Parts: sequence; structure tokens; C-alpha cells
Amino acid sequence: MTIHDKAYWQELASRLQPTTQAFINGEFVASRDGATLSAYNPATGQVLAEVTACGSVDIDRAVQAARRVFEAGDWSRCPPLERKNVLLRFASLIAAHAEELALLQTLEMGKPIADSLAFDLPETVRCVAWYAEAIDKQYDEIAPTGEDVHATITREPLGVVAAVVPWNFPLMIAAWKFAPALAMGNSIVLKPAEASSLSALRLAALAKEAGLPDGVFNVTPGHGAVAGEALGMHPQVDALAFTGSTATGKLFMRYSSESNLKRVWLECGGKSPHLVFADCPDLDAAAQAAAAAIFTNQGEVCIAGSRLYVEETIFDDFLPRLIAAARDMPAGDPLDPATRMGALVSAAHHAKVLNYIEQGLSEGMTLHHGGRHASPVEGGWYVEPTILEGGQTATSMREEIFGPVLGLGRFSSEAEAITLANDSIYGLGAGLWTSDLGRAHRVSKRLQAGLVWVNCYADGDISVPFGGVKQSGFGRDKSLHALDKYSDLKTTWFNLAYSR
Repeated sequence: MTIHDKAYWQELASRLQPTTQAFINGEFVASRDGATLSAYNPATGQVLAEVTACGSVDIDRAVQAARRVFEAGDWSRCPPLERKNVLLRFASLIAAHAEELALLQTLEMGKPIADSLAFDLPETVRCVAWYAEAIDKQYDEIAPTGEDVHATITREPLGVVAAVVPWNFPLMIAAWKFAPALAMGNSIVLKPAEASSLSALRLAALAKEAGLPDGVFNVTPGHGAVAGEALGMHPQVDALAFTGSTATGKLFMRYSSESNLKRVWLECGGKSPHLVFADCPDLDAAAQAAAAAIFTNQGEVCIAGSRLYVEETIFDDFLPRLIAAARDMPAGDPLDPATRMGALVSAAHHAKVLNYIEQGLSEGMTLHHGGRHASPVEGGWYVEPTILEGGQTATSMREEIFGPVLGLGRFSSEAEAITLANDSIYGLGAGLWTSDLGRAHRVSKRLQAGLVWVNCYADGDISVPFGGVKQSGFGRDKSLHALDKYSDLKTTWFNLAYSR
């Protein structure tokens, strides 16, 4: 895929006219009360557009539209081959508009354009196409009963699925929710994050063009405390899939208990440990991976390797390699294809990340690199890649910062490494570097995480599950296992004694 140069992207951005209205029942519409929210460009701090902010009335319109089309069966009872072909067309349209979607995503959340185009969009396309191909390859079951009985076990769609998604990978993570849900025959109400509505709204137009019936795919931008809560409390939403903070995930659990006991699937925060043992097979590769694990996407990654523990005997050899890797990832203009780390998503988040750095220094942590605001573009929200070394009780070693701040520690034994790694309320990802196969198996089994990487970090594929344990949530995105979240099993028992 062609990346182009900075001038190309700047010129394309100057001509861009993004869609800003909500997409409900196959039409772009304003909110009933005319409310809007401002979409900002993190690279410059300037307003990109005013986007429709849906209220509870608008959410109800979307849910009712999704419910009507589900009950009508236009999609829910559509033959599997037809659903497959529609979703394959959807994937093809996303691929055909990859440049536009990548640019929207970069403009609204500060991600480097090279990452948007080379990773986010291909992964989004692959996700939609993969679940499309899975549709006509799922089989139901017949239970092993006596000859006078016939018992079937069939999968059925749930109904209306709400997907509340974050701004850090706005299209890819949205696809992780809506693609398997649509594959099962459900209707969707997608609520993008306030900071990343524009790419989702463009996606809605492509969904309609692909042939999804009106009402099957709705996009309702708005404030989380209004639109998100309305979805969480709505009695006709059958399931809600969420990626975001643990605090917000707990709210959705509460909304479910106070409404209709809708299923809630959570992928929440992380403070993932990354262990480098003295028998690491390649210190340079480990240092590069450790830097990428926290500084890619400005550290705005749920599985970021934000806690790095290095065995004491190699620490002094490893640290210069790590610092050198961090220097190779300075903050830069997101529209420059050479940029590896862009802008933080908002002024408030920028201030929050800098405050964590200041707090770490006040708690006695040692600053090895970075630690300051960066200014590759005037007015933008940038922070240098930062490495802080400190004890396990430091705030920066305990709380999810969601920025380019690496907490660094040391260990002296395998047992201590495991203890340090598991000393967290979170359990999303974890990584370790060792040339000892036995240690790799022992440690990976002991790490309390939904995903563990050995001699790499954050590698994956749509075919393998993604999700966490502890307060990082439950349920799995990606793979065939995700279909379980968006379907019910029905048992039908036939007494053949009265059959002719």
C-alpha cells in the first residue's frame, strides 16, 4: 500500500469534507435537539468539525430501527451466503477507501498516517472479510440421544448489539465488535468515542453501499455520559460490547443490572508487564520491542508494555539499548510518513500524561529519557517518549497512564519476576524474553494475563482470541470464539413417538 509523502497527505486533508451527522436507519440525521460536539485535530489543537451529539431520544431512534429490522428478518434471517457476500463487499469498500479512512483516523486522534494506512486499515479489512468467510462455515449440532428423540442445538442471533468503542484504534476495534455480531445476524448500534466519530460515520456510508439493510448498522456519536449511558440502560439492547477504561466498564455492568440484564462484554484497562531475563536471546531485539510496546501509537494502547522488568545482571547492558530505541521514536507530525509516534488525543489527556511524569519524579523515580512536552507541530499535544525507573509502589507502576511513559524496574530471580508481573489489578497482556524453553513455559503459565508473548510483543492475528482477566475485563474479541458473544444456543427437543 502506498504511503505517499507529507505534502500529499496535507493536500488531501485540505480537501476533506467529513460527514458529521449520526447515521440512523440508513440516513444521516442531526440530533433531535441539534446538539453537537467538537472534533479536534490533536496534531494542531484546532477544531476539525462539529459532530452530531446524540441524546437519549436519538439513541432510542437507533435502537428501535435496529430492533424493527431484526424482527423483520431482512438481515437476521437472511441466508448465510447472502450475509457473507454483503460483508465481503463491505470489506472491499473499506479497502477501496483506505486512504480516506486512514486520513480521517489520523486527523481525529493523532495516530501516525503510516500506522493508520499500513496497520489499522488492513486489519479492519481483514477482520470484516474473515468473519464474512466464517458465516457459511459454522455448523449446528445434533445431540446424541435415544432413537425416539431428536435434539438439535442451534445458534441464533441475539438481536440488537451496542458497540461502544475507543478512540485509539477507532476502526479496527469497532470491526472486532461489529463484524462477528453482523456475521451472526444481529443489528448494530455503534457508539464511537467522542474523539473519533468521523471515521465511523464514513464507515456507515460504506455499510449502506455494501448492501446492509437500513437499520442494521447505525452510528450514534455523542458523549459517553449521555449516549453511552442511554445504550447501557436501554431495555431493547440485548448485548453491549465495550472497549475502554475499567471505570467505565464497571458503569456498564451497573447499567445492565439496573435495566434488562443485557450481556456486557468488557475489554478494559491494562498495565501489562514485560520481562527480560538474563538469558534473553537478543538484547537489541528485546530493547526495540520494549520501546515499540510502549511508544507505538503514543502509548495509547490497552496492551502497551507499560511495565518493563529487566534482570539485575543485564540491566546496565540493556538500559543504553532501550534509551537508544526510545530516541528512534520521537514525537512527530502525524501526517509525515516518517513519524513513528504522533500526538496525544486531547489537551486534557496531554496534561494528564505530563502530570503522571511529574508525580513519578516527585515520588523519587529516576528519569532516564524524555519527560517533557514536545513541539513538532505548533499547538499540538505531544509528549516525548519517557522512561522512568522506580519501585513497585510508584503511581506510574500501578496506574494505567495510556501515554508514552514506560515504568522500569529490576528483578533478581524468576520467582520475583512473576510476583512483580502479577502485582496489578489488571491482566490484559504480558511478555517475556528468554532462550530457555522450560522457563518460557513455566513463566507464561504463571502470568495472570489473557495474552502472553514470548520473545516478541503484541504480535497477533484475527484468528486468535484477544482479551484479558482480572479488571482488564472478560470475553474475547477476534477468532471464532467472538461469535459466542453475539449468539445464543437453542436446544430443540423432538419427541419422535408422535411423528409420522
